[in-house]
Amino acid sequence: MSHSNVAEIIVETLAQAGAKRCYGVVGDTINQFTDAIRRSDLEWVHVRHEEVGGFAAGAEAYMTRELALCAGTCGPGSLHFVNGLFDAHRNGSPVVFIASQIPTSESGVAFPQDVDPVPIYEQYSVFCETIINPDQARRMTALAAQAALAKNGVAVLVVPGDLFTQTPSQDLPFRAHRVNPVIYPNELELAPVVEQLNKGGKISIFAGSGCEGAREEVMALAARLKAPIAWTSRAKDFIEPDNPFEVGMTGVFGLAGGFHAVGECDTLILLGCNFAWGQFYPEKATIIQVDIDPQQLGKRHPVDIGLMGSVRGTCAVLTPMLKEQTSTKWLDSCRKQYHKALESTAHESKDDNLIHPQELTLALDKLAPDNAFFTADGGSPMVWMLRHIRTRGQRRTHASLVHGTMANAYPQAIGIQKAFPDRR
Repeated sequence: MSHSNVAEIIVETLAQAGAKRCYGVVGDTINQFTDAIRRSDLEWVHVRHEEVGGFAAGAEAYMTRELALCAGTCGPGSLHFVNGLFDAHRNGSPVVFIASQIPTSESGVAFPQDVDPVPIYEQYSVFCETIINPDQARRMTALAAQAALAKNGVAVLVVPGDLFTQTPSQDLPFRAHRVNPVIYPNELELAPVVEQLNKGGKISIFAGSGCEGAREEVMALAARLKAPIAWTSRAKDFIEPDNPFEVGMTGVFGLAGGFHAVGECDTLILLGCNFAWGQFYPEKATIIQVDIDPQQLGKRHPVDIGLMGSVRGTCAVLTPMLKEQTSTKWLDSCRKQYHKALESTAHESKDDNLIHPQELTLALDKLAPDNAFFTADGGSPMVWMLRHIRTRGQRRTHASLVHGTMANAYPQAIGIQKAFPDRR
């Protein structure tokens, strides 16, 4: 490889992994890193506060499914990213954060701005390591990028400021690898699922964020079972558009259709679903759960059958094994309740001095283009967006749905606009 220094190696490796821009505030311990960015094809996006950079990078990565970057100065600079990057990680955004550190010569002597970021960021990250030798630079950077992309989360790479200018004695060609496997259970594991679903009755699907990239397979399963599809807030963009089986959300954000479909079914199929509020699960139904992460099985509520697999792969092999149901009575009942609830919550303002937020949201829904992005702050704005903005066409929505922070919408919009400058 070339005789590049550590800063140049990190920038080169991250660019090779697909990164386009880096968000942060320039200063002392990252000056050499930002200068390497200046001389590269990466774009440096200066923000006034690091938290904004964390939100922006997270939103960019969430919408593009490509790597986004942040970089922080030692101590307070890197600490300011915490809230934005915790949100990015919990939203499942592939982000690499370069957290610079004080010079190695001053480590361990209570030097000004000395803060160890590892115990802070390892709580919510898929990778959190420190480069302690320039020979590690390319390998550690490649591993950080690979972890962020493979596990859809934040990877943290701590780099002492004095290492950025150092040159490795050897520089092997490490790089990040990307995979997209199709994983599904074997026939023996699927047998009890087929037996249960072939009994018929009131079968419902509860779709979560794991349904991303599996829309056609989920629709085919619902069509075979005549099953209503309720969705979690993070599955809205993938499940709602042009869906003849959709009944909206349940829980505090939801409406009667989703509540009825999930709470009163005979069999509930959880597809990539990590819905946290146990009181909204059915009391007596048979529950089948499919998740790519086996640690999620039965985590939120006891389940009768747990399967490890991607939603796309599992639905593709399961659907042809099932009998086609003919009755649409259960589906029709849930759909009727859903549309009735939508109409009842669409308030109209009857006072010239008062505008109902629902009416304003419906006006935005009507006027915005079909490829628009919507971001919403936590609280009521998020509820109105999830209920009344229809994700037709290429529309996308984004909010702080798991971390649940405030003041996220505008910074997230910055990141999305950077990635999609020609869309609104």
